[in-house]
Amino acid sequence: MIEKTPSRQIVMFAFANAQILDIVGPLQILSGVNDEQATPAYRLTILAERQGEILTTSGLKLVADGAWGDLPKSIDTMIVAGGDGTLEALRSKTLLGAVRTAAKRARRIVAVCSGSFILAAAGLLKGKRATTHWRSAGDLARYFPDTTVEPDAIYVRDGNVWTSAGVTAGMDLALALVRDDFGDDMALAVARRHVMFVMRPGGQSQFSAHLSADAHPDGKLARLLRWIPDHVGDALDIPALARRAHMSERNFARVFRDETGKTPAHFVECARIDAARRLLTQSELPVETVAVRAGFGSEERMRRAFQRRLKVSPASFRARFHPNGESP
Repeated sequence: MIEKTPSRQIVMFAFANAQILDIVGPLQILSGVNDEQATPAYRLTILAERQGEILTTSGLKLVADGAWGDLPKSIDTMIVAGGDGTLEALRSKTLLGAVRTAAKRARRIVAVCSGSFILAAAGLLKGKRATTHWRSAGDLARYFPDTTVEPDAIYVRDGNVWTSAGVTAGMDLALALVRDDFGDDMALAVARRHVMFVMRPGGQSQFSAHLSADAHPDGKLARLLRWIPDHVGDALDIPALARRAHMSERNFARVFRDETGKTPAHFVECARIDAARRLLTQSELPVETVAVRAGFGSEERMRRAFQRRLKVSPASFRARFHPNGESP
């Protein structure tokens, strides 16, 4: 239990074909604080184009409490959802105007997944660090060059602006909001209630190597992107990769960044981390052997890469995710 405090107004901006978990995931985590104390900590409101039903990408419907313009005079936290309907939502001057107005009234500005594009289009990410779903991070950086995009982050906080990666990452962000508002004990209580990590180990990079290849099926480097994750033990420096792509090194580096949003070195490191992660969780191989097979060459180089990208050591990753716990 925590001391009674006045409830904080949360406004969730939703739209047709939003991802349902971008909406209900964060709101469920925040409502978990209400379940932990006698007095509600948060008042939760969903706003959409109009009051009433919203059809989400799953085909399920939610009910909006009001229209985008029905903003409370005082807002603690505004949240913008993402999903397949983001592109259409970006065309709405009404939505962008309401988001700007809400941002002026809110103590805290939040976007989930591709909701970051709506914040950016409203001018709220200018000069800020932000993230979004890994599949869209390159587009966010390209269309909004005044925003520093961190494609591997689960969520990013820059001042009072918070953005998250896709879908369940919105719940991670919401848990961080709970911690920010009510401290570690409450965050732990809500995490336990929802069977979540208080701080999820790793970032989007643990998912991105194979998936990034699938995200660019028609690009000039599509075949190479599919080849790299299966050949992490090979020489994968720029000269070797450029030769395989039949390009000059300079042109290769430019095209690679354009198609993936990453440098070749970044992509290769993520691919090697992916390979190491699978070996750590699906085999009994010693950590030093995993490092060699995954292309790192040494356990120390792999450890530094894991700490840099996943914020956890290979040994700790194995202890947490291997079916038998920590193995040799």
